[in-house]
Amino acid sequence: MTYIAHICQKDGRIQTVQDHLVEVKQGAEQAGEKIGVKYLAGIAGLLHDMGKNTDLFRNYIQEAVANPDAPPRKGSVDHSTAGGKLLHSLYHGSGTTLESKYTAEWIANCIISHHQGLRDYISPDKTSPYMERVISKELDQYEQAKEEFFKHNAPDLLNHMFKQAIEELQRYIKIIKEHKLPPIAGALLIKYMFSCLIDADRTNTRRFEENETLAEEINYKTFFQQSYELLSQHLSKLEHSSIVDTPINRLRREMSRQCEQFAYRPSGVYTLSIPTGGGKTLASMRYALRHAIEHNKQRIIYIVPYTTIIEQNAAEIRHILKNDDMILEHHSNVVDDKDDERHEGDEGETLDLRKKNLKLARDHWDRPIIFTTMVQFLNTFYAKGTRNVRRLHQLSKAVIVFDEVQSVPVHCISLFNAALNFLHVIGRSSLLLCTATQPALDFVKHKLHFSKQPEIIQNLDEVGRSFKRVDLQDLTRESLSGWGAEEVSSFVQEQMRKVDSVLVILNTKTAVRKLFEQLNEVKWLRESGVQVVHLSTNMCAAHRKEVLSGEYGVIPRLAKGERIICVSTQLIEAGVNISFDCVVRSLAGLDSIAQAAGRCNRHGKDKVRNVYIIRSSDEVLTNLPEIQIGAEKTERVLQEFKNDPGSLGDDLLSSKAMSRYFEYYFNDIGDKMHYPIPKLEQNLFDLMDRNRYYVDAYKKKHDCKPEVVNHYAIATAEKYFEAISTNATPVIVPYGEEGKELILDLNGAIEPGEMSELLRKAQQYTVNIYDHELRALEKNGDVRPLLHGHVLALREPAYSDDFGVELKGEGAWEPMMI
Repeated sequence: MTYIAHICQKDGRIQTVQDHLVEVKQGAEQAGEKIGVKYLAGIAGLLHDMGKNTDLFRNYIQEAVANPDAPPRKGSVDHSTAGGKLLHSLYHGSGTTLESKYTAEWIANCIISHHQGLRDYISPDKTSPYMERVISKELDQYEQAKEEFFKHNAPDLLNHMFKQAIEELQRYIKIIKEHKLPPIAGALLIKYMFSCLIDADRTNTRRFEENETLAEEINYKTFFQQSYELLSQHLSKLEHSSIVDTPINRLRREMSRQCEQFAYRPSGVYTLSIPTGGGKTLASMRYALRHAIEHNKQRIIYIVPYTTIIEQNAAEIRHILKNDDMILEHHSNVVDDKDDERHEGDEGETLDLRKKNLKLARDHWDRPIIFTTMVQFLNTFYAKGTRNVRRLHQLSKAVIVFDEVQSVPVHCISLFNAALNFLHVIGRSSLLLCTATQPALDFVKHKLHFSKQPEIIQNLDEVGRSFKRVDLQDLTRESLSGWGAEEVSSFVQEQMRKVDSVLVILNTKTAVRKLFEQLNEVKWLRESGVQVVHLSTNMCAAHRKEVLSGEYGVIPRLAKGERIICVSTQLIEAGVNISFDCVVRSLAGLDSIAQAAGRCNRHGKDKVRNVYIIRSSDEVLTNLPEIQIGAEKTERVLQEFKNDPGSLGDDLLSSKAMSRYFEYYFNDIGDKMHYPIPKLEQNLFDLMDRNRYYVDAYKKKHDCKPEVVNHYAIATAEKYFEAISTNATPVIVPYGEEGKELILDLNGAIEPGEMSELLRKAQQYTVNIYDHELRALEKNGDVRPLLHGHVLALREPAYSDDFGVELKGEGAWEPMMI
């Protein structure tokens, strides 16, 4: 009797259960071996689909393929519980050691959860969903599945593997204790194992569907060596350019050399505090490539706060390294799959094959150099389901560069620190935190464990003085109620009579649009040839790129000396290589103001220029508490600077001023850094850590200790996790000919390989729409579904060249980080 794991839709080929189990085991072992959890991951692979060894499942999958338009009800045949049930029964009973129970629970949770996401060991309802699955659940034909499994896999083999898995777990428990990491490190190690299983399972399935042979492995060291040589050639050309002898360029070159020298140090957690405009993109890549070569790292990953930085930095690196295929950008998710995993059946076997192809098309970070956002990074560790965690193992044995690290969402700081400590201590990765405004992550309760002497740049205060190109001018006291669009417009006009370019950064899209419209009504600006430009995340990435750096974009026009006013949200203030004569910044956190200042007199060609801090009355910050608190703490620092400039280094942009700001800011934020969940009156960090409250509640209810030795409430934590609460949906917009063609292409029949490429291209033509905006667009008939509703597209009338999506959003954080 042949038991079936998969049937190919195209040609009816069959993949047997045993072949699938062995191949997934091998893939999971390969991913796990990178950090020494080969057997923990491999056992999960070997047992994950054991439950498919039944007549019930064979009939189920045959019927699904025979009737693709009316497949059997998903979850009607449970196939993922059997492997976990077997493992738990063998190694968790009476007489087994504590280490054996820990190991069984870790692996079995991965097995039973591989279609929906990891289960809670102890949940808020004072039960153990894990135990209910592996003990209480009755399985039809379980004995048949077990007997068939052992026909092909000797019990001695499983016993040997499990003994090795126990040794792996014991080694890591010792490491966790030695490094004084909290229990959350164990939860993250389970997630790492889960990642190995999910990626091996999905990858093997895709290869079978496409009849694909194993691809030749990338020689990372050779690629990094070639890339390092190309970068060195590029830097050499810059050194011999005509502007090389400016003081700032000489200082940039020296800091870049320091990054090169620092790369020989061991793996660790380090900081790179290059001032804004100091060339940290190339300097950090120089460090990353050299460090990867010296320490045999497999991947270089750039984590940035905004998609705009990805667009610019990835383009710059691609231009230098001349190998597009080895560099992956991953930010917005074009596919709207909010309900995809939430409503999967008990098994979630994707028997709607069209939907299955959509899942198989998603990226899993298999390139040597990756650019992604902070949101995607945090989702990889903490988001629900299986799609995000699939990538987690790719973060091991890597050099991970966090650009503008001060932009970590405040409620995620403790979770962020836990992830970085895990990646360094357990994941064998090196971490580099880059920013001109280091956020003192070792100051907080659940702190980041920096390496000794972590800062790369020597004599930081001296460097800061050498880089001084702007003075901050505090105008917030001129009007405590703030300036409206008309008053801000008058001030900008006043500056434009002195300079050729002004950048205005406001906190909300509504305020930006009002000011843009106000400036466009000024007759003398039009007659003087002043171009007024609008930027916000209502515009897709390709649109913003064209406005900024296209043939007639802001950057080339500034280079020609043309007169420009740019009115933007905060998306422009970090990572965009652009320089204005004057910057006006609405009151916000001092770190944001410092980043905005980096867009003024960027290359130091002129005398010191002015950056003005104003108060805007058109902004409603009620739903933007982080900006509001940041603004309040900045006001406090501004007052202290006015009273005693020397105490803050005589410069509002000094490291002393920034440290004072973050001290006030973090003290105010307090427990908000641990991701509070008001509905549960708990915080997410504790759910992933000791979960003490619900463990105590369980003991009180049942009058005994839990049967499980692990207590993590992983599923509950994932349920409530959202890096940025945007309530936003990705929509493809018809910008330019390519955007329109993409929408047409995605409306047809597509193979998985083609779909992957189309979805990757579509990231540049995607805007994240808030729920209330989406409802309005749908009411007007401006949104249409593609790919059977899994992708949404905007109709042409609802997208304009000036504003992008034609809606006036207010009072919500821009989803530019997604």
